[in-house]
Amino acid sequence: MRFGITILPEHRWSVAEPLWQRAEGYGFDHAWTYDHLVWAGLQDSPWFGALPTLTAAAMATSTIRLGTFVSSPNYRHPYVFLRDLLALEDISGGRLICGLGTGGDLDAGILGEQRPLKDRVDRFHEFVEVLDRLFREDHVSHEASHYRTVDARTLPGPVQEPRVPFVIAANGPRSLRLAAAHGQGWVTFGKGGETMDDWWTGIADLSAKLDEAEAAAARTAPLDRYLSLDGAPRFSLESVDLFTEMVGRAGELGFTDAVTHWPRAEGVYAGSEAVLEEVATQLPGLR
Repeated sequence: MRFGITILPEHRWSVAEPLWQRAEGYGFDHAWTYDHLVWAGLQDSPWFGALPTLTAAAMATSTIRLGTFVSSPNYRHPYVFLRDLLALEDISGGRLICGLGTGGDLDAGILGEQRPLKDRVDRFHEFVEVLDRLFREDHVSHEASHYRTVDARTLPGPVQEPRVPFVIAANGPRSLRLAAAHGQGWVTFGKGGETMDDWWTGIADLSAKLDEAEAAAARTAPLDRYLSLDGAPRFSLESVDLFTEMVGRAGELGFTDAVTHWPRAEGVYAGSEAVLEEVATQLPGLR
């Protein structure tokens, strides 16, 4: 099992920088931040851009992998996004992971878009397919329903081979198939549920459906499977015992990576940093 932590981009850098450095010092394998204009869980919170935040985090750390949790097509063209990712990957020395998802209604609504879910999923699939091509090829011309490129140059290309890993957020059958076709990883928050048992039942169902999608795709290597523990009804860092229990259950379901959130003082993901520190001491034994 590998371990990740998500640091919300709500703090000025003078406050945020030590958190990213501590995440590396605690021994987490990867650290993430949300990529939204506004996040529905903290609509009145200060908020900063994900890619500049990760660029600063790359300069402040040296070994921990860094990722978007997750980026969407809501306000990006895949070619413009490629250029930003190439720069960030180069600055980080090849430590970048790209989480990708369909995107929620809030960011789209702020920009005046009202798209049916099917249209958003269609656009997401095209976005991932074009981004994949742009990472792997030079002189990319593409024209379809949502995006167009004309002889798009992509030099210097990625540091990682064959490209930056895609970790695709997916619960529905089409996007699970997309993850199996184009992802190096899959991430889920689960399907909701009022109790922990309900949530774990949903996680098990999704994991089984991904098994089917992987089998149909005839992959040569299995997907890494990332579980966002805090999609559950309880915050995973509520206690060391709860975190340990959740990691154990995730491992039993075939997850390779477990991701928690940096504890906040109040509201969503509220918790104690003392618990985080104690959990960090347990990570070697949980791997």
